[in-house]
Parts: sequence; C-alpha cells; structure tokens
Amino acid sequence: MQFQPQGADQRGVQAMEWRGDSLRILDHRRLPEEHLWIDCTDAPQVAAAIRDGVVQGPASVGIAAAYGIALAARRLGQAADWSGALAADFELLAEARPSAEPLTWALRMLQERLRRPLGLSADVPALLAEAALGIHASDSEANRVMAKLGMQVIRRHDRQPQTLMTFGHAGALSGSGRGGVLGVIQAAHGAGLVAQVEVCESRPGNAGLVTHWELQQYDLPATLHADTVAGHLMKEASPSWVVVGAERIAGNGDVVNAIGTYGLAVLAMHHGLRFMVVAPSSCIDLTLETADDVELGEEQDAPAGEALFDVTPADLIDVIVTEKGIIERPDEVKLAELLSPRRLH
Repeated sequence: MQFQPQGADQRGVQAMEWRGDSLRILDHRRLPEEHLWIDCTDAPQVAAAIRDGVVQGPASVGIAAAYGIALAARRLGQAADWSGALAADFELLAEARPSAEPLTWALRMLQERLRRPLGLSADVPALLAEAALGIHASDSEANRVMAKLGMQVIRRHDRQPQTLMTFGHAGALSGSGRGGVLGVIQAAHGAGLVAQVEVCESRPGNAGLVTHWELQQYDLPATLHADTVAGHLMKEASPSWVVVGAERIAGNGDVVNAIGTYGLAVLAMHHGLRFMVVAPSSCIDLTLETADDVELGEEQDAPAGEALFDVTPADLIDVIVTEKGIIERPDEVKLAELLSPRRLH
C-alpha cells in the first residue's frame, strides 16, 4: 500500500513513499547532486528526519508526521488506550518542527481519528495508516486546485507571457503532486503566461537550488540567482509576480516563510510588483492573531545562530491562494470566512 499522486509523470520526483511497514524519504539535503533515500520504521526516526531537514517543505513535514504516527501504532500492534499509548509519539513529532502549521494540523487529524469510536476488533494501525494516506492524497488534490486558481489570478491581471519570480522551497518535494508554487507556475506556463522564471536562492540551506532543479524537470524556463540580486532583477526584469509558499499563516494574514521572504515583499512593493502566497488551508492558524509571537527558529550550524524564517505582514501581500479559494488583500475577516464551516466550496 503506497500513495501515488494522480496525474504524476516520470519527470516529477516525490518527497516520500509509504511502504506499509516503513516510510521512505528522499533526503532533501543531498539534492540535486545525489538522490539518497532514508528508510524510517518508527516515529523517532521520522521526527529526526523532520528535525534534521531530511524532509523540509511544510506540507511534506505534516504528511511525514502522519505516517510517523501510523508507524508508531504498527509497532505497538494493540493497545487498550490508543491515545495514551501514542501520546509520547505525538509530542515527539509535534516538537520536531513547531513552526510548520501543516504538521500541527496533520497530527490533530490523527488525534481526532482516535477519538472516534474504534470498536473492539478495529485494526487501529491500519486505520491510522489509511488516515495518513488520506492526508497525503488530499494534499495532492489541494495542489491541483491551487495550481488552477493561482493561474487564473495571474491570467486575470495579464494574458501575455510574463516573468515570474519565486523564492524558497514550494515544489513537488515540499508536499505532494506538483507542490503549491511549482503547481501555479507550471499551470501558468501551460496557459502560455510564463516567459521566464527567476529563482532566488534562500539561505541557509539549498532551497533555491532545489526549486530551480525541480523547475528544470518540467522544462520550465528558469534561471537561478543569488538572493542578493533580487532588487536588481525586479528593477531590470520587471517580473509581474513574486510567488512564494508559507510555513504558517496567522489569523490576520501575516505569513511565516523562509528567511528573506519579508525582504522580497518589501522590494516588490517598492517596485510595484504583485506578491502571491500559495499555501494549503492547513497552513492557516486562526488561533494566532498575528505572526509576531511565532517561534521562528534558528540554524543550529550557524556560528551566531541564524533565523530560519521571517514574518511578512499581511499588508505586503496581494493575494493568498489556497485550495479553498483565494483571498485578495488578506485580513482576519477574510481568512475566518475562508475557513468557516458554513462556507460552500
């Protein structure tokens, strides 16, 4: 039993593969030079893969955590109190990357599955594996919907081939399917809207390099640049959109993403460029009024400790694209309405 995204082709590379008794994860740290797969057979190994950056994208982190709980249940086999028996594993995985809202969301979905009636003869490990597979599949479907919606937003503003700029890691390896940002860019390219993609590196890490490599896998016209030339590119190449992903989105529309996103948003506003955030609704945390109090994390290997993420205020964002719809000029009312259970999708 494994997940195979609908519409996947041989050029795309998936971040992970479920094998029933193990989770096989492509080591993002080695890309694109080397394709090294890591096999995880229990929750501590999955938590270590998340914590050490083997798997990096927010959606991928959430999917991996869900599979981690499924592996923990499989190792237990049976328990009188499943919630209690798995409590330490839930806590371990939650602490592996607390900034990633999709991780919190995925673990909450599995906890809710355990709260539903299970029955004396229920195969709980199989039920949790099924729930994890469902999260994986729903992320792929979300990517498909976001790709279409994001393309439509781009086309509404300009129907001619144009230059787009991207930053960070939001391709297929950041989730499933084609990924958030990569899906939008690819859909726009398919609609004849993309002449060039300018990819800015994001440091620390190799996210820009991996994003550029992923774009090449789909034959998209992309050029990799140092992040320090972003302002110059905006002035000379005049991209119509800067398109990024998100680690977490606060209730007011503030966006937590890879360090450097805030600077790009400021530059985009100065140059009159539009700024798009593409992220599944699982990234939205309505309990967080603003992103000012989010733990942004530090790069442990850096001598002085470098921040991994920064906060882009909502007033610098033109549109947030989710699988539930788009939010232009985001604020707390619009985000709450997007996630309202009364809203028809």
